[in-house]
Amino acid sequence: MGLVRAGMAQSGMVVFTHDQTRGKGQRSKDWVSQKDMNIAMSAIVEPNFLSSSEAFLLSMMSAVAVRKFLNNYADDDIKIKWPNDIYWRDRKAAGILIENIWQASEWKFAVIGIGLNVNQTEFGELGDRAVSLKQVTGRELEPVSLAKELCSVLEEKYQLLVTSPSDIVEAYKARLYRLHQQVKLKKGSRVFEASITDVNVNGQMVVDSGVEEIFNVGEVEWVINDG
Repeated sequence: MGLVRAGMAQSGMVVFTHDQTRGKGQRSKDWVSQKDMNIAMSAIVEPNFLSSSEAFLLSMMSAVAVRKFLNNYADDDIKIKWPNDIYWRDRKAAGILIENIWQASEWKFAVIGIGLNVNQTEFGELGDRAVSLKQVTGRELEPVSLAKELCSVLEEKYQLLVTSPSDIVEAYKARLYRLHQQVKLKKGSRVFEASITDVNVNGQMVVDSGVEEIFNVGEVEWVINDG
């Protein structure tokens, strides 16, 4: 974000850190990553071909790319948990946070922050709700080499977003975590069970709780023991 504000950013630029000290996650939560253990990187893009109403397509693209990358090292149990966490079975393997810079109605830059667990095996209070590639594969991997590979997948999926956004939407929905399954959700003081039926292009999750309900990102929380 500093590079963007200083006028030094270019689309396609990626910043990688070996030691992330102020990682951020969804809902203002911290993202904690042990030094030299994981992928902690940010990719800068200029998605000015998208309108404000299409902003969630970039989130979908990012999630599809990270899921595809992880699927090279794990089985087909890699899923996208709405809005854009990446899960192996019922454990979080990666998180994505996108920050945007607008000028009037033009989307000038987006910074796609990706945290992906590579060799870390202790996750503090998260315990076994988190997982790393080392735990999935049984071997240590090299975070920088993996990050370069991830960049290639991001580039591939970003180009697909430019040329065929409907393919991104289809890929996102095809790998959606707990799709058509009962989950427990919380909105304010209300805790309820519902079946996830869809995520639309606006990023809203559609559920069936006896009636159809539609929730914006950040409006509802997951309340499940393993998530």
